[in-house]
Amino acid sequence: MLKIRRYFLSGLLITLPVFLSIYILFIGFRFIDGILGKFINAYLKHHVGFAVPGLGLILGIFSILFIGFITTNFLGKKIFHILEHWFLKFPMIRLIYLPTKQIIHSLISNEQQAFKKVVLVEYPSEGMWSVGFVTNETFREAREKTGEDLLHVLIGSTPSPFSGYLVLIPKRKVKFLEMSIEDAIKLIVSGGIVKP
Repeated sequence: MLKIRRYFLSGLLITLPVFLSIYILFIGFRFIDGILGKFINAYLKHHVGFAVPGLGLILGIFSILFIGFITTNFLGKKIFHILEHWFLKFPMIRLIYLPTKQIIHSLISNEQQAFKKVVLVEYPSEGMWSVGFVTNETFREAREKTGEDLLHVLIGSTPSPFSGYLVLIPKRKVKFLEMSIEDAIKLIVSGGIVKP
């Protein structure tokens, strides 16, 4: 009986990550394909009699490439800035668009990394340590009010290290770790099960 249990657990350890990965990719594929593919496939089904799965995803990738190509040349940049300026005149759009743009830019851009260093901070109370990511240096007003150099530290929550709490902590109270950002993300996602 113990052998059967061991075989089952070994099989589960191998197959579960594979099936979960495939399932998440499938859900992601259906979501992305559904954005454009829903309308195109409805048109194809009505006029031709069949639908093409994945067409929305392919068109989405080509659209992104085309927009990237257009906005990298001089005229495209000018047109984009005019459209963006007009777009930002809508009151609620401005509140959503600007922070979203900054977050995506910092996550994707090679020039500026979202997470700069992995640190240990005493949080939520003294004697309790949390793993966090330095995201920025403090802004001038916070430095003036506290009289200290503060660091912006994101304390990630399990299972998503990208959500959690932003705390401004004096630099002198932060312990910098040699751990890579990737290892810290694995540690948080796994709830401490996967050690760096």
